[in-house]
Amino acid sequence: MRVHRSGTTLAGAALTALALLLPLAGSAGAAGAAPDADTAAVARKTPARGTAHMGMGVLAHDGRGTTAPTGAPVRAAQTEGVDVSSHQGNVAWTTLWNSGVRWAYVKATEGTYYKNTSFTQQYDGSYDVGMIRGAYHFATPDTASGAAQADYFVDNGGGWSKDGRTLPGVLGIEWNPYGATCYGKTQSGMVAWIRDFLNRYKARTGRDAVLYTATSWWTQCTGNHSGFAATNPLWIARYASSVGELPAGWPYHTMWQYTSTGPVVGDHNRFNGDLSRVRALANG
Repeated sequence: MRVHRSGTTLAGAALTALALLLPLAGSAGAAGAAPDADTAAVARKTPARGTAHMGMGVLAHDGRGTTAPTGAPVRAAQTEGVDVSSHQGNVAWTTLWNSGVRWAYVKATEGTYYKNTSFTQQYDGSYDVGMIRGAYHFATPDTASGAAQADYFVDNGGGWSKDGRTLPGVLGIEWNPYGATCYGKTQSGMVAWIRDFLNRYKARTGRDAVLYTATSWWTQCTGNHSGFAATNPLWIARYASSVGELPAGWPYHTMWQYTSTGPVVGDHNRFNGDLSRVRALANG
Protein backbone atom coordinates (compact mmCIF):
# COMPACT_ATOMS: atom_id res chain seq x y z
CA MET A 1 0.00 0.00 0.00
CA ARG A 2 2.87 2.38 0.75
CA VAL A 3 4.36 1.75 -2.71
CA HIS A 4 1.01 2.38 -4.37
CA ARG A 5 0.60 5.71 -2.56
CA SER A 6 4.14 6.76 -3.55
CA GLY A 7 3.48 5.94 -7.25
CA THR A 8 0.25 7.92 -7.19
CA THR A 9 2.02 10.89 -5.60
CA LEU A 10 4.81 10.86 -8.20
CA ALA A 11 2.32 10.65 -11.08
CA GLY A 12 0.27 13.50 -9.66
CA ALA A 13 3.35 15.66 -9.29
CA ALA A 14 4.31 15.03 -12.91
CA LEU A 15 0.86 15.99 -14.16
CA THR A 16 0.86 19.14 -12.05
CA ALA A 17 4.24 20.19 -13.44
CA LEU A 18 3.01 19.59 -17.00
CA ALA A 19 -0.12 21.63 -16.38
CA LEU A 20 2.00 24.52 -15.11
CA LEU A 21 4.32 24.38 -18.11
CA LEU A 22 1.59 24.38 -20.78
CA PRO A 23 0.13 27.85 -19.98
CA LEU A 24 3.66 29.26 -19.74
CA ALA A 25 4.51 27.94 -23.18
CA GLY A 26 1.32 29.36 -24.66
CA SER A 27 1.90 32.72 -23.02
CA ALA A 28 5.45 32.89 -24.30
CA GLY A 29 4.30 32.18 -27.84
CA ALA A 30 1.60 34.86 -27.69
CA ALA A 31 3.94 37.44 -26.24
CA GLY A 32 6.62 36.72 -28.78
CA ALA A 33 4.35 36.96 -31.82
CA ALA A 34 1.81 39.65 -31.13
CA PRO A 35 0.69 40.75 -34.60
CA ASP A 36 0.37 44.41 -35.52
CA ALA A 37 -2.81 45.64 -37.20
CA ASP A 38 -1.51 45.14 -40.74
CA THR A 39 -0.30 41.60 -40.04
CA ALA A 40 -3.65 40.72 -38.50
CA ALA A 41 -5.42 42.12 -41.57
CA VAL A 42 -3.31 40.02 -43.90
CA ALA A 43 -4.01 36.95 -41.75
CA ARG A 44 -7.70 37.33 -42.50
CA LYS A 45 -8.96 36.03 -45.83
CA THR A 46 -7.51 38.21 -48.58
CA PRO A 47 -9.84 38.92 -51.51
CA ALA A 48 -8.83 38.05 -55.05
CA ARG A 49 -6.97 40.74 -56.97
CA GLY A 50 -9.35 42.84 -59.00
CA THR A 51 -12.34 42.49 -56.68
CA ALA A 52 -11.74 45.69 -54.73
CA HIS A 53 -14.31 48.48 -54.88
CA MET A 54 -14.59 51.92 -53.34
CA GLY A 55 -15.75 51.73 -49.76
CA MET A 56 -14.90 48.10 -49.09
CA GLY A 57 -12.68 49.12 -46.17
CA VAL A 58 -14.98 51.72 -44.64
CA LEU A 59 -17.09 49.46 -42.44
CA ALA A 60 -14.09 47.50 -41.16
CA HIS A 61 -12.08 50.58 -40.21
CA ASP A 62 -14.57 53.42 -39.70
CA GLY A 63 -17.69 51.43 -38.89
CA ARG A 64 -21.23 52.67 -39.38
CA GLY A 65 -22.80 55.25 -37.10
CA THR A 66 -25.77 57.55 -36.82
CA THR A 67 -23.64 60.57 -36.03
CA ALA A 68 -20.27 61.87 -37.11
CA PRO A 69 -17.99 64.51 -35.58
CA THR A 70 -17.97 68.10 -36.84
CA GLY A 71 -20.07 68.26 -39.94
CA ALA A 72 -18.90 70.06 -43.08
CA PRO A 73 -21.03 72.53 -45.09
CA VAL A 74 -23.87 70.90 -47.01
CA ARG A 75 -26.02 72.57 -49.67
CA ALA A 76 -29.78 72.49 -49.26
CA ALA A 77 -30.21 70.42 -52.42
CA GLN A 78 -28.50 67.04 -52.70
CA THR A 79 -28.50 64.81 -55.78
CA GLU A 80 -28.58 61.04 -55.39
CA GLY A 81 -25.96 58.88 -57.08
CA VAL A 82 -24.50 55.37 -57.02
CA ASP A 83 -21.14 53.74 -57.61
CA VAL A 84 -20.82 50.22 -58.99
CA SER A 85 -18.21 47.63 -59.92
CA SER A 86 -18.11 44.11 -61.32
CA HIS A 87 -19.56 42.57 -58.16
CA GLN A 88 -22.92 44.18 -59.04
CA GLY A 89 -22.94 42.59 -62.51
CA ASN A 90 -25.71 43.87 -64.77
CA VAL A 91 -27.29 46.84 -62.99
CA ALA A 92 -31.00 47.69 -63.16
CA TRP A 93 -30.43 51.26 -64.33
CA THR A 94 -34.08 51.98 -65.11
CA THR A 95 -35.03 50.99 -61.57
CA LEU A 96 -32.35 53.28 -60.15
CA TRP A 97 -33.43 56.14 -62.39
CA ASN A 98 -37.05 55.72 -61.32
CA SER A 99 -35.92 55.82 -57.67
CA GLY A 100 -34.35 59.25 -58.17
CA VAL A 101 -30.70 58.40 -58.91
CA ARG A 102 -29.28 60.89 -61.41
CA TRP A 103 -25.55 60.19 -61.55
CA ALA A 104 -23.26 57.18 -61.37
CA TYR A 105 -19.61 56.21 -61.20
CA VAL A 106 -18.45 52.88 -62.58
CA LYS A 107 -15.23 51.09 -61.69
CA ALA A 108 -13.08 50.89 -64.80
CA THR A 109 -9.73 49.61 -63.57
CA GLU A 110 -7.56 48.51 -60.68
CA GLY A 111 -3.77 48.76 -60.61
CA THR A 112 -2.46 47.96 -64.09
CA TYR A 113 -3.84 44.42 -64.07
CA TYR A 114 -7.64 44.53 -63.94
CA LYS A 115 -10.49 45.88 -66.09
CA ASN A 116 -14.10 45.72 -64.90
CA THR A 117 -15.77 42.84 -66.76
CA SER A 118 -19.17 44.57 -66.47
CA PHE A 119 -17.93 48.00 -67.50
CA THR A 120 -19.80 48.33 -70.81
CA GLN A 121 -23.21 47.42 -69.40
CA GLN A 122 -22.71 49.67 -66.39
CA TYR A 123 -21.09 52.68 -68.06
CA ASP A 124 -23.28 52.73 -71.17
CA GLY A 125 -26.38 51.59 -69.31
CA SER A 126 -26.30 54.48 -66.87
CA TYR A 127 -25.84 56.92 -69.76
CA ASP A 128 -28.65 55.38 -71.77
CA VAL A 129 -31.25 55.99 -69.05
CA GLY A 130 -30.22 59.65 -68.79
CA MET A 131 -27.68 59.67 -65.98
CA ILE A 132 -24.52 61.73 -65.85
CA ARG A 133 -21.77 59.19 -65.36
CA GLY A 134 -18.05 58.75 -64.94
CA ALA A 135 -15.41 56.11 -64.24
CA TYR A 136 -13.18 55.38 -61.26
CA HIS A 137 -9.86 53.68 -60.68
CA PHE A 138 -9.09 51.63 -57.55
CA ALA A 139 -5.52 52.53 -56.65
CA THR A 140 -2.94 49.95 -55.60
CA PRO A 141 0.17 52.07 -55.00
CA ASP A 142 2.31 49.03 -54.22
CA THR A 143 1.94 47.47 -57.69
CA ALA A 144 2.87 50.23 -60.16
CA SER A 145 3.62 53.95 -60.30
CA GLY A 146 0.90 56.57 -60.17
CA ALA A 147 1.58 57.62 -63.76
CA ALA A 148 1.40 54.03 -65.02
CA GLN A 149 -1.93 53.48 -63.28
CA ALA A 150 -3.31 56.78 -64.62
CA ASP A 151 -2.38 55.71 -68.15
CA TYR A 152 -4.00 52.31 -67.65
CA PHE A 153 -7.14 53.99 -66.34
CA VAL A 154 -7.43 56.47 -69.22
CA ASP A 155 -6.73 53.75 -71.79
CA ASN A 156 -9.47 51.51 -70.38
CA GLY A 157 -12.53 53.67 -69.83
CA GLY A 158 -11.31 56.45 -67.56
CA GLY A 159 -11.11 59.23 -70.14
CA TRP A 160 -13.25 62.36 -70.31
CA SER A 161 -15.16 64.21 -73.02
CA LYS A 162 -16.99 67.51 -72.79
CA ASP A 163 -20.41 66.20 -73.71
CA GLY A 164 -22.16 67.41 -70.55
CA ARG A 165 -22.83 63.83 -69.48
CA THR A 166 -19.33 62.58 -68.56
CA LEU A 167 -17.84 63.29 -65.14
CA PRO A 168 -14.08 63.54 -64.58
CA GLY A 169 -12.32 60.36 -63.52
CA VAL A 170 -11.93 59.38 -59.88
CA LEU A 171 -8.85 58.16 -58.05
CA GLY A 172 -10.26 55.87 -55.37
CA ILE A 173 -7.64 55.48 -52.65
CA GLU A 174 -8.29 53.89 -49.27
CA TRP A 175 -7.37 50.90 -47.09
CA ASN A 176 -5.45 48.20 -48.91
CA PRO A 177 -7.71 45.13 -49.10
CA TYR A 178 -4.75 42.93 -50.06
CA GLY A 179 -2.17 43.80 -47.40
CA ALA A 180 -0.62 46.64 -45.40
CA THR A 181 -3.00 49.57 -44.88
CA CYS A 182 -0.78 52.18 -46.53
CA TYR A 183 0.58 49.83 -49.23
CA GLY A 184 4.02 49.85 -47.64
CA LYS A 185 4.54 53.56 -48.31
CA THR A 186 5.60 56.37 -46.01
CA GLN A 187 3.30 59.36 -45.77
CA SER A 188 5.53 61.43 -48.06
CA GLY A 189 5.83 58.48 -50.44
CA MET A 190 2.05 58.15 -50.61
CA VAL A 191 1.63 61.87 -51.33
CA ALA A 192 4.21 61.59 -54.13
CA TRP A 193 2.40 58.58 -55.61
CA ILE A 194 -0.96 60.37 -55.59
CA ARG A 195 0.58 63.47 -57.17
CA ASP A 196 2.12 61.29 -59.89
CA PHE A 197 -1.29 59.83 -60.73
CA LEU A 198 -3.13 63.17 -60.67
CA ASN A 199 -0.55 64.95 -62.81
CA ARG A 200 -0.62 62.25 -65.45
CA TYR A 201 -4.40 62.09 -65.46
CA LYS A 202 -4.66 65.84 -66.05
CA ALA A 203 -2.00 65.71 -68.75
CA ARG A 204 -3.96 62.97 -70.56
CA THR A 205 -7.50 64.40 -70.16
CA GLY A 206 -7.24 68.09 -69.33
CA ARG A 207 -9.27 67.51 -66.16
CA ASP A 208 -8.37 67.36 -62.49
CA ALA A 209 -9.45 63.98 -61.15
CA VAL A 210 -11.80 63.63 -58.21
CA LEU A 211 -10.21 62.17 -55.06
CA TYR A 212 -12.24 59.51 -53.22
CA THR A 213 -11.03 58.67 -49.71
CA ALA A 214 -11.91 58.48 -46.02
CA THR A 215 -10.59 61.01 -43.51
CA SER A 216 -9.08 58.45 -41.14
CA TRP A 217 -7.18 56.65 -43.93
CA TRP A 218 -6.04 59.95 -45.44
CA THR A 219 -4.75 61.13 -42.07
CA GLN A 220 -2.89 57.89 -41.38
CA CYS A 221 -1.37 57.35 -44.81
CA THR A 222 -0.71 60.89 -46.10
CA GLY A 223 -0.21 62.72 -42.81
CA ASN A 224 -3.46 64.61 -43.58
CA HIS A 225 -1.87 66.29 -46.59
CA SER A 226 -3.75 69.41 -47.73
CA GLY A 227 -2.00 70.07 -51.02
CA PHE A 228 -4.63 68.63 -53.37
CA ALA A 229 -7.62 70.51 -51.99
CA ALA A 230 -7.25 73.53 -54.29
CA THR A 231 -7.52 71.48 -57.49
CA ASN A 232 -9.17 68.11 -56.87
CA PRO A 233 -12.83 67.73 -55.85
CA LEU A 234 -13.31 65.58 -52.74
CA TRP A 235 -15.52 62.50 -52.60
CA ILE A 236 -15.67 61.53 -48.94
CA ALA A 237 -16.63 58.11 -47.56
CA ARG A 238 -18.44 58.15 -44.23
CA TYR A 239 -21.35 55.89 -43.25
CA ALA A 240 -23.11 58.15 -40.79
CA SER A 241 -25.78 60.83 -40.66
CA SER A 242 -23.28 63.56 -41.59
CA VAL A 243 -20.02 63.69 -43.51
CA GLY A 244 -18.03 64.47 -40.39
CA GLU A 245 -14.52 65.92 -40.39
CA LEU A 246 -12.97 66.29 -43.83
CA PRO A 247 -9.31 65.83 -44.75
CA ALA A 248 -7.15 68.94 -44.33
CA GLY A 249 -7.54 71.71 -46.87
CA TRP A 250 -11.01 70.88 -48.21
CA PRO A 251 -13.61 73.35 -46.85
CA TYR A 252 -16.42 71.24 -48.28
CA HIS A 253 -16.99 67.94 -50.05
CA THR A 254 -18.31 67.49 -53.59
CA MET A 255 -19.70 63.98 -53.13
CA TRP A 256 -20.42 61.80 -50.11
CA GLN A 257 -20.66 58.01 -50.07
CA TYR A 258 -23.03 57.68 -47.14
CA THR A 259 -24.01 53.99 -47.18
CA SER A 260 -23.09 50.58 -48.53
CA THR A 261 -26.62 49.22 -48.03
CA GLY A 262 -28.73 51.36 -50.33
CA PRO A 263 -31.62 50.16 -52.52
CA VAL A 264 -31.00 48.31 -55.80
CA VAL A 265 -27.21 48.60 -55.39
CA GLY A 266 -25.46 49.02 -52.08
CA ASP A 267 -23.18 52.04 -52.50
CA HIS A 268 -25.25 55.22 -52.54
CA ASN A 269 -23.98 58.77 -52.61
CA ARG A 270 -25.13 62.36 -52.43
CA PHE A 271 -23.76 65.11 -54.63
CA ASN A 272 -23.38 68.32 -52.63
CA GLY A 273 -25.72 70.38 -54.80
CA ASP A 274 -28.57 70.10 -57.25
CA LEU A 275 -28.43 68.53 -60.71
CA SER A 276 -27.09 71.74 -62.25
CA ARG A 277 -23.98 71.36 -60.05
CA VAL A 278 -23.50 67.80 -61.26
CA ARG A 279 -23.69 69.07 -64.85
CA ALA A 280 -21.21 71.83 -64.03
CA LEU A 281 -18.68 69.28 -62.81
CA ALA A 282 -19.23 67.23 -65.96
CA ASN A 283 -18.65 70.29 -68.15
CA GLY A 284 -15.52 71.35 -66.29
